[in-house]
Amino acid sequence: MTSVEDARTKAPAGKTHRHRSEVRDGMRIDWDVPIEMDDGLVLRADVFRPVKEGRYPVILSYGPYAKGLAFQDGYPSAWQRMAEKHPDVTAGSSNLYQSWEVVDPEKWVPHDYACVRVDSRGCGCSPGVIDHFSPRETKDFHDCIEWAGVQPWSNGKVGLNGISYYGINQWHVATLQPPHLAAMCIWEGAADWYRDMTHHGGIVCTFWENWYDMQVKTVQYGAGERGKRSRVHGELVCGPETLSEAELARNRSAFGDDIRAHPLDDDYHRARSPVWSKVKTPLLSTANWGGQPLHPRGNFEGFVRAAAKDKWLEVHGIEHWTHFYTDYGRGLQLRFFDYFLHGKKNGWDKQPKVQLQVRHPGEKFVERAENEWPLKRTKWTKLYLDAATGALAPKRVAAKAVKTFEAMGDGVTFLTEPLEKETEITGPSALKLFVSSSTRDADLFAVLRVFTGDLKEVVFQGAIDPHTPIGQGWLRASHRKLDKKLSTPYRPYHSHDKEQPLKKGEVVELDIEIWPTSIVVPAGCRIGLSIRGTDYVYAGPSGGKLSNFKNELTGCGPFLHDDPRDRPADVFGGTTSLHFGRDKQPYLLVPIIPPLREINHLRDGGDTRAAGQAWCDMQR
Repeated sequence: MTSVEDARTKAPAGKTHRHRSEVRDGMRIDWDVPIEMDDGLVLRADVFRPVKEGRYPVILSYGPYAKGLAFQDGYPSAWQRMAEKHPDVTAGSSNLYQSWEVVDPEKWVPHDYACVRVDSRGCGCSPGVIDHFSPRETKDFHDCIEWAGVQPWSNGKVGLNGISYYGINQWHVATLQPPHLAAMCIWEGAADWYRDMTHHGGIVCTFWENWYDMQVKTVQYGAGERGKRSRVHGELVCGPETLSEAELARNRSAFGDDIRAHPLDDDYHRARSPVWSKVKTPLLSTANWGGQPLHPRGNFEGFVRAAAKDKWLEVHGIEHWTHFYTDYGRGLQLRFFDYFLHGKKNGWDKQPKVQLQVRHPGEKFVERAENEWPLKRTKWTKLYLDAATGALAPKRVAAKAVKTFEAMGDGVTFLTEPLEKETEITGPSALKLFVSSSTRDADLFAVLRVFTGDLKEVVFQGAIDPHTPIGQGWLRASHRKLDKKLSTPYRPYHSHDKEQPLKKGEVVELDIEIWPTSIVVPAGCRIGLSIRGTDYVYAGPSGGKLSNFKNELTGCGPFLHDDPRDRPADVFGGTTSLHFGRDKQPYLLVPIIPPLREINHLRDGGDTRAAGQAWCDMQR
């Protein structure tokens, strides 16, 4: 049975949207519902809710990917991989309403939730000028939350849920403290616009400009037939208007240019980042060990620094988008929201504050409950760099030495001896270096790695790239200034508020943050550290390409630092020297976790110690 009601509202250039309602697939669906912003612009939302009249809690998302574009149509390679390897994702749903990085309403409405998807300003069916993560967008998001909180079908409690973009902007809108915001699940969502996203260690990441071309401009409002049609109702997913290329260009910010125009952490970046003291909404922050160099840092920072009294951290592996949709991930989300939005006494208040899927070679994960982050029982272990032997070892090295490499080259690698016993590394790492350059600056890329005893690298399925190392960190030498209030030995925090150019031959002390990771290294394998002048590249076969990225996957996914405008050869193309001596003893600080007598079950089943050892032996 289908019932349709038309409600035409004014759109630019005399075009009209059709707000209509129908009942299908066990849901009442309101398409293209108008939500007026404080400046008069009308955004468009789709609302999926139970057929039975009543007041329901809301799961809301606000973002740029076109609410009417099916996951399968917009991101076919990601969908195919997920559907083939994880049949629980597609089970129990027609999958007609699956969209990129937001909840499947067919799996939430039966639990008495109303699911609201809003096209952000300038994208999908919402007109306006695109300006990602700007104060204007955050205010829109705030107003959408407040709109949803007072609808006749709403119980007044709004929860936010979604991956990546739909997680990032949750940190931001929580800073505004909308009254109807009751809970939020930030699934692999970065937070700090400067440190997490646009400038890793002060070095421009080219991801965002390429992402803009591939994932936003393709669904900009006004794309018309150049965009796609909804596989559900057949209408254009980018609104009723067709704008010229010149009109489209006028309706979006020059995103890449804007990022490059702000090389320091200034007001532009701070306006697009959370104020942690104001983030008080109950939250579930979920990170991906393989999410470097984009998401995991924000999830850990948010859990540690947000002012919320009720906050939880969960960390998992495999692809960026997968566990959000699996029974494991969805079950976690449902328990969290049932507790805070439905008020169910389901035991969530007894949920461990930290739930880790500890990673082992061979994509094995052990679920383990913890109470804090970083873990209190961590043995912070210094491994000193030996210039003469290339070793990483607990013993200090006093001999004076200099090790030089091409400043934009592959650099040097240091290795431990084969480990005598299985060793867990879980947490953030830090690197202390003493560096000089033949030019006025240098970019340092630190890569934490694992090798078998005979030096075959052990890599992992990352959030995007199938061949990722276990940890990465970056620092531009001229950005070496530390924020002493926020820095810790294991997490140096750079202020990025001024440049300190190098003098030729001057030796400076650098502290490099290496983002959190987890790996249980089997006995007989080695821990490695590479110090490079360019992005990590996996020495094995290509990782192929995904439909939504421009570049081939070679180890860092789409998160590269290769913009010649940011790294001109006359500044960054000389030689970089590492210095060693009695008063210059570089070291890697790693978080070694002592083994527990008992561990929780392995979700995949099996003996992880035996599996890890067998895997390592096989690689030899």
